[in-house]
Amino acid sequence: MTATGIDFVALQVRDLTKAADFYERRLGLKRAPAGPPGAVVFATEPVPFAVREPLPGVELPERPGTGVVLWFECGDAQRLHDELQAAGVPIVTPPADGPFGRSFSFTDPDGYVVTAHSR
Repeated sequence: MTATGIDFVALQVRDLTKAADFYERRLGLKRAPAGPPGAVVFATEPVPFAVREPLPGVELPERPGTGVVLWFECGDAQRLHDELQAAGVPIVTPPADGPFGRSFSFTDPDGYVVTAHSR
């Protein structure tokens, strides 16, 4: 038996309502019709993305996700950057052109560093 690829991504967050609101309002993600208790699932393609309450026994560090790189594709990375910056979202790296198109990184309310790019 072998794994076939990433099938689902979820971030454990301190405040589920605040995190879900951030991804919905700031990134424009749409909520999936249903999700498990303690989680908000978004209808992202091809891999579903969710934010969820921490699993029992998990203590989130000050900067969760260190070493993990999470990328979201978007229609216009520069525009998203400008909107997030205007809303006071911390920008980690400014927009730049690279092998995957225009990209930049920001932090979400829990301190996860997220990269957005447009091809």
